[in-house]
Amino acid sequence: MRRPTRTRVSKLMAYILRHSPEEFGLKPDVEGFVSLGELVKALKTVYSDVDEEFVREIVVHDPKGRYEIRGNKIRARYGHSFPVSLNHEEDTESRFLYHGTPRRNLPSILKEGLKPMKRQFVHLTTSKSEALETGRRHGRDVALLIIDADCLRREGLKVYKAGKNVRIVERVPPDCIMLKI
Repeated sequence: MRRPTRTRVSKLMAYILRHSPEEFGLKPDVEGFVSLGELVKALKTVYSDVDEEFVREIVVHDPKGRYEIRGNKIRARYGHSFPVSLNHEEDTESRFLYHGTPRRNLPSILKEGLKPMKRQFVHLTTSKSEALETGRRHGRDVALLIIDADCLRREGLKVYKAGKNVRIVERVPPDCIMLKI
């Protein structure tokens, strides 16, 4: 049997750790961590030749820093659709953040701001290209939103470092959306 690609296994890991650990018999702790060994067992139900070394390789090489390993536990760093206490470092330095979205969403976003929808937080990035890439997952006609991070802070919202370039915030009020391209 051919070893699955890192991308396929990473997508399954994201699904399990962000949305449906119980579907695979996992019970995350309050911070979203599960046993690394138990995650490997869960992954083996789909990809029989996955081992702990392969999972660690995925974590190390993930371009967005989606995962975190502490000791013998692993979690997704962001993107959860169930309540998790993440305890990430606050980003007090970024001035501008970016969010890519299909243009069809602009009327409601400009009226209501960005909401976490089915997730815990709104995902932003420090990278324009990553924002556009993320937006394109939902359609080809994408708008790039520029978010004033200082405005978020003035609104009492904390921005957290969730991945290499990923930032999360509870919501983005319409007044903090500076520009659309």
